[in-house]
Amino acid sequence: MPATGPQDVVIITGAAGGIGQALVRAYAQAGCAVLGVDRSAAPEDLPARHWLQVDLARSVADADYAAGVFHTVRALLAGRPLRALVHNAATQVLGGTTELSLADWQLTLQVNLLAPFLWTQALLPELEAAPGSVLHISSIHARLTKPGFVAYATSKAALSGLTRAMAVDLGGRVRVNALEPAAIATPMLEAGFAGDPDARCTLDHCHPQGRIGQPQEVAAAALALTLGEARFLHGACLALDGGIGVRLHDPA
Repeated sequence: MPATGPQDVVIITGAAGGIGQALVRAYAQAGCAVLGVDRSAAPEDLPARHWLQVDLARSVADADYAAGVFHTVRALLAGRPLRALVHNAATQVLGGTTELSLADWQLTLQVNLLAPFLWTQALLPELEAAPGSVLHISSIHARLTKPGFVAYATSKAALSGLTRAMAVDLGGRVRVNALEPAAIATPMLEAGFAGDPDARCTLDHCHPQGRIGQPQEVAAAALALTLGEARFLHGACLALDGGIGVRLHDPA
């Protein structure tokens, strides 16, 4: 892995969530100065050098608000190299085709798709100068989904598509890749299975590895894609799914 130092900055959105905190810790341990971005305050004991409370949806919809946010980001960068921009923030609005409202779609696309695009666009000069790379935390729902995930799955499919399109469009200027995790054992996921250990066990065993993923495993893959030696990876959308994406579910 290339040498990093306290002058190398990594920006992580959605930094207060389960995967986000694992990302912050992994990049800090790798020697980077982490700028955490989240709508919530920084959790205690999280080793982020800087923290910025931001409404990502508003940073898409309100040009004046966005200008202020990016002014603050550049002030925090203070000329240091932006080694990676990790788009981890997401919102998951559940609902089927007959239930989703326009507001549901607007929020989903603003946070899950437009914010990654516009933040990369705004920080492209800093990414090119570093040089740095962009990582989208997409989802298995980009390829495989289930009822009730219409907006979320659509946004993640679009995010993986954006990864490929930006890689082609930017060429050698900035690398752009994506991870597509399956179920990850975040506090939010575990809370959803509270009181139903049988369902949680079923979730484990539907993955060929016999378990779901851990946030630290997403972070390890993120480091490999952004700071690792495999710099020919560009436009890749890598499945991080314990093999569930290649399993045939056939009742016969």
